Amino acid sequence: MIVTVFRSRLKPGAQEEYVQLAGRMGEVARTIPGYVSHKGFVAEDGERVTIIEFETEEALNEWRIHPEHIKAKMHGIDNFYSTYKFQICRVIRDRSWAPKARQAE
Repeated sequence: MIVTVFRSRLKPGAQEEYVQLAGRMGEVARTIPGYVSHKGFVAEDGERVTIIEFETEEALNEWRIHPEHIKAKMHGIDNFYSTYKFQICRVIRDRSWAPKARQAE
């Protein structure tokens, strides 16, 4: 599994257009074979964090070079972000837990 952690801050007034384009990029990402998931969060101080998961580096690369994504990245740099940083990470260990559903007595 490959995880991208994308951290950013938006320029004033960019919120509405950003949300619209981010929604479209989510639709496009889902079409990439090997896409797993993505979720975005906004901290109290305004920093945005998006976590994107792909099964393989090849799948991530397909996303990276997708023509619509390339165009959106350039638009974001020019119009949305006051700062951004991304990190590409390989999952070393993965563990999850969920409670078992209770059966009716």
